[in-house]
Amino acid sequence: MASPQELAGRICSQFGDLVSSPSEFRGEFALTVSDAGRIVEVCRYAKDACGFDLLLDLSTVDNYGGDPRWTVVYELYSVGSGCHLRLKTHVGEEQSEVPSVSTVWPAANWHEREAYDMMGVRFSGHPDLRRILMWEGYPYFPLRKDFPLAGKPTDLPEVAFTRPAPLEGGPFVTAPGGRDSTQREPRARTPQP
Repeated sequence: MASPQELAGRICSQFGDLVSSPSEFRGEFALTVSDAGRIVEVCRYAKDACGFDLLLDLSTVDNYGGDPRWTVVYELYSVGSGCHLRLKTHVGEEQSEVPSVSTVWPAANWHEREAYDMMGVRFSGHPDLRRILMWEGYPYFPLRKDFPLAGKPTDLPEVAFTRPAPLEGGPFVTAPGGRDSTQREPRARTPQP
């Protein structure tokens, strides 16, 4: 049975300069695909020739202030060999489009919709690329680093808050201590009118 390092090496051999040498961190291996337009080709090979039959997750990283702006990350897993591999590709703000891998792994459908909805990265060839969490017509992408933690007001009354919600320190920042989690939650510390 092949190891993750051997499978990553097989992908590198197949694609040459298109794919970086494997980087290893804590026993996990990652490959970077230099041309985002060819990510489907690499993913198809990873599935068909290397046995990565499961797309565990697809996420995006906002490299705000850097170029390229986003990194799209594909977490692959082989059920047969128990191997995990991470593929990455970069996409710039001007392009902000990556081919959809939903033809390789149908599970990518909702992952790509969420990445589009929250970060604004578009997936060409996606069968139904529309928002999955925010409502259609919402003009912002809430997980971008330039989106304010306090939120933005909306002009759509009765659809969502009409004023920013107070999130003192951000939605996932809690205070240490306290008797229970309700005292550590950010809104609990903000005096309510």
